[in-house]
Amino acid sequence: MSHLARTAQGAQVALVATAGLLPFLSQLGADADRIMGPAGIDAGRLNAMAEGSISLAAYVEMMERAARVSGHADFGLRYGRQFPASSHGLVGDIALAAPTIGTALRQFADLFPLHQEASEVRLIAEGELLRLEYRILDWRIFDRRQDAELTIAMFQNLLRQAYGRNFAPEEVHFEHPAPADASAHDEIFGAQVFFGQRTNALVFRPGDLRRPMPGADAAAFSRLLAEAFIRRLPHGVVPLPERLRAEIRSRLPEGSPPMEEVATALGVARWTLQRRLSDMGLTYAGAVQDVRRLLAESYLRFPHLSLSSIAQLLGYAELSPFSRACKRWFGASPERIRAEWELN
Repeated sequence: MSHLARTAQGAQVALVATAGLLPFLSQLGADADRIMGPAGIDAGRLNAMAEGSISLAAYVEMMERAARVSGHADFGLRYGRQFPASSHGLVGDIALAAPTIGTALRQFADLFPLHQEASEVRLIAEGELLRLEYRILDWRIFDRRQDAELTIAMFQNLLRQAYGRNFAPEEVHFEHPAPADASAHDEIFGAQVFFGQRTNALVFRPGDLRRPMPGADAAAFSRLLAEAFIRRLPHGVVPLPERLRAEIRSRLPEGSPPMEEVATALGVARWTLQRRLSDMGLTYAGAVQDVRRLLAESYLRFPHLSLSSIAQLLGYAELSPFSRACKRWFGASPERIRAEWELN
């Protein structure tokens, strides 16, 4: 059963997230029905660009299929590069109409779940730099490189709308492992790109955040904020076990994450987290193993990743404990697993 099939279909993403997708697929010579059909998405509905939303899990799976079917491993990056800042729907309209760059970024981060549920955008100050972070909170939406790369490229377009076409970040971070070829990343972002990070992010120098947005419109900003207030309903809430595994996943490249740290990220005390997991028949150690096993299953399919680098991405200090874990999970060494999959 695929990761998508195991994923609850409740979380939604606004239909505007597919703006220009069909023409873009046509440019690449990719069959839209072959890409969208298996993900349960009606290409005709995307053509209409009606108001509404689609399943976030299906959307992410569609982007992964687009990369495979089109033959472009950097499909999400290419699609996100041409995605206009004005196509973020209500949330993007609020940012573009905001009085200042600082207000635009804060509102965009705060309201992003209205555009895409079970997701988080954060704006974090780091000395003279700002981090605009993005991640999907539901760990069950598992293979999501394309979504991460298209979203961060879209974010860069928004920042270029605010700062001008010459805007470039200081650094770019992605949670997934480095691809075999990252040349397009260097070209598109014009900055050092880091992979296997805790989250996806643009790191940049904000300058004067009181600087007016180019499209500042006080009347539109007030009207759109009122509409956003009405829409802010608790849809797409991610259950605790999935949030727990999402926090574990984001920290594994730094080593096995302490339970105390993960509990703090979830906003609960360690003993509270232990009790809630126990009530559900779960353990923290079991959750860590769940995440490691599924990540291993995914990463071993990437021939450009060495076994040592996979072990590190899973939070193991050495290759030997990873090898032992593979024998427990799959009944074979990682070398044998990779060789068998390469033959299939």
